[in-house]
Amino acid sequence: MSQTRKKTSSEGETKPQTSIVNKFLRGSNAESRKEDNDLKTTDSQPSDWIQKTATSETAKPLSSEMEWRSSMEKNEHFLQKLGKKAVNKCLDLNNCGLTTADMKEMVALLPFLPDLEELDISWNGFVGGTLLSITQQMHLVSKLKILRLGSCRLTTDDVQALGEALEMIPELEELNLSWNSKVGGNLPLILQKFQKGSKIQMIELVDCSLTSEDGTFLGQLLPMLQSLEVLDLSINRDIVGSLNSIAQGLKSTSNLKVLKLHSCGLSQKSVKILDAAFRYLGELRKLDLSCNKDLGGGFEDSPAQLVMLKHLQVLDLHQCSLTADDVMSLTQVIPLLSNLQELDLSANKKMGSSSENLLSRLRFLPALKSLVINNCALESETFTALAEASVHLSALEVFNLSWNKCVGGNLKLLLETLKLSMSLQVLRLSSCSLVTEDVALLASVIQTGHLAKLQKLDLSYNDSICDAGWTTFCQNVRFLKELIELDISLRPSNFRDCGQWFRHLLYAVTKLPQITEIGMKRWILPASQEEELECFDQDKKRSIHFDHGGFQ
Repeated sequence: MSQTRKKTSSEGETKPQTSIVNKFLRGSNAESRKEDNDLKTTDSQPSDWIQKTATSETAKPLSSEMEWRSSMEKNEHFLQKLGKKAVNKCLDLNNCGLTTADMKEMVALLPFLPDLEELDISWNGFVGGTLLSITQQMHLVSKLKILRLGSCRLTTDDVQALGEALEMIPELEELNLSWNSKVGGNLPLILQKFQKGSKIQMIELVDCSLTSEDGTFLGQLLPMLQSLEVLDLSINRDIVGSLNSIAQGLKSTSNLKVLKLHSCGLSQKSVKILDAAFRYLGELRKLDLSCNKDLGGGFEDSPAQLVMLKHLQVLDLHQCSLTADDVMSLTQVIPLLSNLQELDLSANKKMGSSSENLLSRLRFLPALKSLVINNCALESETFTALAEASVHLSALEVFNLSWNKCVGGNLKLLLETLKLSMSLQVLRLSSCSLVTEDVALLASVIQTGHLAKLQKLDLSYNDSICDAGWTTFCQNVRFLKELIELDISLRPSNFRDCGQWFRHLLYAVTKLPQITEIGMKRWILPASQEEELECFDQDKKRSIHFDHGGFQ
């Protein structure tokens, strides 16, 4: 999360007739430049924007243009110090390591931004305990639409001050308070000002230590939030006690497009409770129920309403301990979600012997772009069914089969899929027990011009591939012109000397204009190859990170 601070020199010093306001609010696109032109003024004739701000009832009146210029220069210096700039309607100070002194300077900046619509000060720990100084100025930025305060170590006093200030920004559409534990138990203090007709569209409360009482309050509030499109309550395990109230409230949020309940302690009973709400969420595009390990068995009798989500594009059920009966029930539902673009069933190991029918019917999802099914203990029959279905997934961009040992020695089953996958950008086959014949097959597919769009290729933890196999692969990887990341690392317990194939890899890298990352952990380079790599590092004209030999 660290971010290097940088200083940027002030621009336009050779143009004395241009107000400092224009430099301060310099945009980055054509629209921004147009707005900047509207703000241009001479030193002797301040713009309407300046006059409007200077005469604000709460802004401190400036006795002269000189004082105004001085204030603007201080504000610009503050932003330059952080390597940031205010771009018209957006002030992004996310993860800037703001100090208490910086917070004071930022508060002084707000009166100069009456048209501000987006304020992001997330991931700045020193915000905690100082939010009152900001909320007291909220009436100066009443047009604010987006407020992000994630991971700011907010205190109880901060939370209360925020709740009182929210009514001063009636245009608010997005509120992010994630990773602030003091929000838990105090949610009513924050959201109590939201009334019927609120314009709020997005509420993110990830890992906020929400209590069951918070969940009950939220359930009662949801019917008032008719514009709500995104609700993220992930990593709040105690809200499961008030899931009935939340589900009841969800029935009134017909415009909801994203619902995230990742790692919320959901149980088998929770599926039935949520299922009753799904029929009212016809606009839902993304549903995340992942990492709820007690969910297993919940879909056996209650997936019926899931099929009502006709517009669903993303379904994430990874690490939900799905049972064979769950898979059987989902087999009747998932293939009917014709708009599905992303499906994640990974880390459900009981799928291995029971998902043949489900995987076979994935052929009925023509819009599927991402299929993540790693670590599912697939068996020969289920992998064969998947391979046959994947031929029909022409839109596939992400295919993750990692940690399924049955792939090893059987990659030929995916031959037609690899040849026909014109859009594939990410292919992950980590720890699949691949053998030399598998990488030779992959090399031949690459050589014949297939997989031309591939950007990320993960072949790590396949230690059974001999040097001859790596040689064949490295001789052909140069044809993947759009490749950005390649990983051929060994398992943590295994170290091996690099063979002569390393020279072929170095040559291939010179032919790959986009490559930036090559994972080679635990491959040991002999002294001669170390020298070759050093010469390569000195000669290359772009940054490529080799991670090898257990050291970086």
